[in-house]
Amino acid sequence: MQLERLILTSLDKHKAEDIVSIDLTGKSDFADRMVVASGTSARHVGSLADRVVEALKQAGYENVPVEGKDSCDWVLVDAGDIVVHIFHPEARSYYNLEKMWSVSVPQLEVAY
Repeated sequence: MQLERLILTSLDKHKAEDIVSIDLTGKSDFADRMVVASGTSARHVGSLADRVVEALKQAGYENVPVEGKDSCDWVLVDAGDIVVHIFHPEARSYYNLEKMWSVSVPQLEVAY
């Protein structure tokens, strides 16, 4: 997927840490994938988000909503089919999105 590669490359190039891509197929109706990464400081988190948005715009994505730039503990970049979460390490540990979205929920069998 070209969009995912673009996002992952931008994050890696700008020294994001612990980059994880999660498949949301069948788990979510708002996105196909989620990318989670960490920055080393609030300034780094904000900068990573800016760089991802810049890369998306250069690739032709026009309207790229961003949330959380005020505090930069957790910044969300909505790239349409992929949602990017960039965290300060403490916030990432607290919210633990990887665990929430990676855990498969057992299917209940109902006898009639």
